[in-house]
Amino acid sequence: MELTLPCVLMRAGTSRGPFFRREWLPQEERARDEALIAAIGSSDLVPVDGLGGGSSLTSKVAIVSRSAMPGCDVDYLFAQVGVGQKSVDTRPNCGNMLSGVGPFAIEQGLVEAGDGETTVRVFNVNTRSRIDVTVQTPDRRVTYAGNAGIDGVAGKAAPIRLSFLDAWGAVTGSVFPTGRRIDKVQGLEVTCIDAAMPMVMLRARDLGLCGREAPAELDIRPGLLQRLETIRREAGLKMGLGDVSNSVIPKPVIVSDGDNVSSITSRYFTPGRCHTSHAVTGAIGVATAFALPGTVASAATYREGLQRVAVLHPQGRIEVETETQGAQEDARVCRAALIRTARKIFEGELHIPGDAFSHPLSTKLSS
Repeated sequence: MELTLPCVLMRAGTSRGPFFRREWLPQEERARDEALIAAIGSSDLVPVDGLGGGSSLTSKVAIVSRSAMPGCDVDYLFAQVGVGQKSVDTRPNCGNMLSGVGPFAIEQGLVEAGDGETTVRVFNVNTRSRIDVTVQTPDRRVTYAGNAGIDGVAGKAAPIRLSFLDAWGAVTGSVFPTGRRIDKVQGLEVTCIDAAMPMVMLRARDLGLCGREAPAELDIRPGLLQRLETIRREAGLKMGLGDVSNSVIPKPVIVSDGDNVSSITSRYFTPGRCHTSHAVTGAIGVATAFALPGTVASAATYREGLQRVAVLHPQGRIEVETETQGAQEDARVCRAALIRTARKIFEGELHIPGDAFSHPLSTKLSS
């Protein structure tokens, strides 16, 4: 029996994927994941039978619902659906898809629009952290048109401001889950950090790289992806994440000098390939490691207070506003914010074939 679901397809930041209200999907987790796999068409590397684009950046799903968390408007569950494999990973967050949550929640009537702009407080279920998403709402209606541009997306759109309030240590319980700002993994100095996204950072020069290589060059560099994967798995154990061979976290990141004292160059892996631009959560993590002393990515001089950090990536840069408190070893980042954009592509019905489910779909959808 075919399942028909309401669906909104959005470009959110530099990612794209379907947005669902939680009640639109099967309640049971197994059936929900099977519906998402069929929606994306992830069984094939070229997903002609679904909405995916054959890339992890276009195989993402956002699930949104009213929040029961005090002070929060909506819950956001992110799902990374596999490419060429039937898998769904809900351990990480995605900041690019997060940029579409505010507009989606307002247009779905989950949040009342203000006149001019509306701030939606989002509770990310994956990392149990809060983010304020500020959307442009002239005349109390969402607008996607505007003059803001982000590198990696053609054209201009309305700015969407993401302010991360408590993303530090959200997954592992500590910004530096190993208890150190620098560890040794397979003879290399690395920084294991949990700041919006668990990551393991390495210096480009330690890998024989300049750090400005194009993603396609890194993807085919002999032995690099395999080496990063073995480092990632060992770092996952050190970070308390267990066996991460079937998870996309922690993400490997290669860092090098930026173009000035307030910037850093980053190559972010998804983890099996180098990101063509950069993840938002990854940018928060890289900016955090840059702003704090004692990491493989630290700025030459530590500065307390507000500062703008530019994370340079293959298609441009992401400007992250950070606020640090404390001196040296006691220093911490207490807030980070950046601008993204989003666009609604279509709204309609998505058809899921009955044979997508391993068992007959007997569980009714939630009301």
